[in-house]
Formats: sequence, C-alpha cells, structure tokens
Amino acid sequence: MTRIHVPIRLRWSDFDAYAHVNNAEMLRLLEEARIEAFWRPDTGVADPAYPTAVIDARPGAPVISLIARQEVEYLAPIPYQRSPIEVELWIGRLGGASFEICYEVYSPDGVEPRVLYTVASTTLVMVEAASGRPSRIPDELRELFGPYVEPSVQFGKRS
Repeated sequence: MTRIHVPIRLRWSDFDAYAHVNNAEMLRLLEEARIEAFWRPDTGVADPAYPTAVIDARPGAPVISLIARQEVEYLAPIPYQRSPIEVELWIGRLGGASFEICYEVYSPDGVEPRVLYTVASTTLVMVEAASGRPSRIPDELRELFGPYVEPSVQFGKRS
C-alpha cells in the first residue's frame, strides 16, 4: 500500500466548546492535507514535498479542479494536542475527468495507541477553466497517481 502521509498541526481555533475538533474545521484540515499532497507548490520551490504535488492551482491555470462530493465519517473526537495529527491520503478511484481522494486521520505519529479519528473522501473533477467543461485526466497524471490507487474508503464498516 502506497499512501501519502501529511502531518497537520492543529490550531486552537479548530476546537469547539466540547474541546474537540469541530466538524466544519475537519473539512479545512482535510483540504489542507489535500492541497499539500496534490497541488503544485508556488514557483521558486525547488522540489515539492510530495511526488503527487503536480496539480496547477494558480489563478489563470487552463484546467482547474472542483469538488464534486465529500463524505466524512467521524470515528473518535480529536482532542487538543500539540503534535501534528497524521493524515494518510490515497486515490480511491481514477475516472475519466474525476478522481476520488481518500483520507484516514490518525493520532500523531509515534503516539500509542494509534487512534483512527476520521475517514473521508473527496471527489475532484478536472474542469477547463474557460468553458467549465470536464477535462480528461492526462495520461502522465494517471501514471503518476497509479501507485497511490487502492480501494476506496468503506464508510460504516468498522469493527
């Protein structure tokens, strides 16, 4: 299994009155991990931290990515902690113009017992910026993403 591991630091503002990560903030944390893992860094960055960070998200890019669907299942509350939580990402499905990014959100690396807090998925559609029409995922991107494809998250199937 080849997954992308992105550590994400929690901010004090991520927490709600119950002292755990707010559900709306969870979507922001997933977005932060997704951008780190898949979006090309700004110009001037020698090497991206992740080999999958190739999607051009600059203003004026000819092809943009839009979120078509998101699903989140909360398995355990995320308490305040200073160490970054660990987000594992992979591609669950690679379609014609869309792909599914899957996530598992864990307690900080090295902390035992390891706790799985959240599972989620986001479907992104590649779209021509000028026309708004779906844009086929190029073969070179399919090849790059290939090692990161594995079965999608199975929601509601925890033991």
